[in-house]
Amino acid sequence: MIERLAEIIPLHASAKQVYADPVERDGTTIIPVARVQWGFGAGGLGRGLGERGGGGGGVRAKPTGYIELRDGVSRYRPIVDAGSIGALAAAGIAGLLVGLMIARSRR
Repeated sequence: MIERLAEIIPLHASAKQVYADPVERDGTTIIPVARVQWGFGAGGLGRGLGERGGGGGGVRAKPTGYIELRDGVSRYRPIVDAGSIGALAAAGIAGLLVGLMIARSRR
């Protein structure tokens, strides 16, 4: 199984997984960029004649931004996830409230 994975991964794990095909419009070229994560695992249990084993894997891709090419200048433009900003703000507010409650209880 490990040998088969070693053959398959180089065929699929390439820059094309991270950088999509460029798109050109009105003199500007956009190259989408993603974060790609691969994970694999395998195991076996040898007990006499009835050997058992298995394995699995997966891949996850998340858009992170794009490269903008215009007038000979390239610029990376990140994609901001509004959900993660909201969670960070909520955690900050919760921390502030807990800090105020602790300060009041010490008085």
